[in-house]
Amino acid sequence: MTTAVRNRLRRVESRQNALVKALRRSFRSGQPGEDGFAAIEGPRILEEAIRSGLRFRAVFFRQSAEAQADRLLPQLAAEVETLILPDDVFSSAAATETPQGVAALVKFKEFDLDDVLRASRPLVVVLAGVQDPGNLGTVVRSAEAFGANGVLLAEKTAGRFNPKAVRASAGSIFRVPVVEVKLTEAAAKLREHGLRLVATSSHQGTPLDQAELTGALAIFLGSEGAGLPRDAMSLMDEVLAIPHSPRVESLNAGIAASILLYEAARQRQAKS
Repeated sequence: MTTAVRNRLRRVESRQNALVKALRRSFRSGQPGEDGFAAIEGPRILEEAIRSGLRFRAVFFRQSAEAQADRLLPQLAAEVETLILPDDVFSSAAATETPQGVAALVKFKEFDLDDVLRASRPLVVVLAGVQDPGNLGTVVRSAEAFGANGVLLAEKTAGRFNPKAVRASAGSIFRVPVVEVKLTEAAAKLREHGLRLVATSSHQGTPLDQAELTGALAIFLGSEGAGLPRDAMSLMDEVLAIPHSPRVESLNAGIAASILLYEAARQRQAKS
């Protein structure tokens, strides 16, 4: 560790330190604190947050992983508070059983549904009841990879601040508009803006290779077990089926969304 880095780090040894407690609360609740700052963990995720222009309140380094400070501190603004913690204090606040040695409190960018709908031909994913945060993160990562304009989170869906969702998104959740919505209200507004509403089914519906996905489109995905609620299915313009082996009962939401987004991107690129 360089002298400049060592001089910048403030040593904190108490689990009751206000910033350590804020980090712990955010990790445990999966929500930002009252000041709007949420907990994230891991060197790669921190670098993605920096690259995405997020605002940092504090960065925490575990003592046994202090070498990471040499790489990360030069990337942080001078006003960001940086702390070094004994391993046991860091572990008491971290989200994972095997902490990666660095965590932070950051403020996510805020978006609304209008931000998602500003594109001339929006491509949107709507998740309703997708409770696995890993699947949520995968969907957001695929949304960025395949050019979707946003991901909408309806009732009973995992939260965007959940540490597992953040990790699974590999940083995409810092950049892709992710907006909490009421399902029926969002469906109505999407339709008002000219989007076609489609859902997926494991074995029934229009085969994906026969579907038209080049226009303004909202892809709805439901829970891993029950799928979309019945009242939501009644709002759909079309149901799409992803052909797969009958030995597999269904695809999880993350995989299904990735396949649909890839096909939509492929068709749009071919048409442009």
